[in-house]
Amino acid sequence: MMFTVEELRPVLLSLELAAVTTVILLLIGVPLAWWLASGGGRLRASVGAIVTLPLVLPPSVLGFYVLVALGPSGPIGNITQAMGLGVLNFSFTGLVIGSIIYSMPFMVQPVQTAFEGIGRRPAEVAATLRCRPIDAFLNVTVPLARHGIITGTLMTFAHTIGEFGVVLMIGGNIPGKTQVVSTEIFTFVEAMEYDKAHVLAGGMLVFSFIVLMTLNLLNRRRGGAVR
Repeated sequence: MMFTVEELRPVLLSLELAAVTTVILLLIGVPLAWWLASGGGRLRASVGAIVTLPLVLPPSVLGFYVLVALGPSGPIGNITQAMGLGVLNFSFTGLVIGSIIYSMPFMVQPVQTAFEGIGRRPAEVAATLRCRPIDAFLNVTVPLARHGIITGTLMTFAHTIGEFGVVLMIGGNIPGKTQVVSTEIFTFVEAMEYDKAHVLAGGMLVFSFIVLMTLNLLNRRRGGAVR
């Protein structure tokens, strides 16, 4: 059994999608998690519910609404068409947008928990030393929350790699363009090429196990350091 270059391309596309999604969510999710952990005002409950919605919403439902929003009659589609970008459905950019929404809670929740565990005291102490709020956040709060940030990063990357329903709804299963590992496994199963499906599925299983094992080891080291 041999994989062709075209059959291996979804692996690279999945890694690229996961990397781009993780970087963007680091830039968006860490400040959002800090805002939620710091109180967030009257909107905290609503924003928190929106962030965690992908955890309970079926991927096909979420993917459908993102598909509509990105489509020619959707609000985002109208904007991208006015900018001369066309619609983003069935494109890599569309996959990134869907992945950001779908993986948001896997980044925000661990980081928010870490920030809540730290509290406001370190930032207040830094303020007494005439440290600007942004400097206190970047140089004091963020380093203290590194375990939560690492957890969120690993979970986001792994979750994006394993996405199926959302990417299938938004990007379809176009070889060389929007076909990722999860949808390629589906294609192999449909074609009854179980040997190739076994290899990719087994690789996903091993990858997921390594990520979870890494998180467990990090948590054990953190617990030992605290004691």
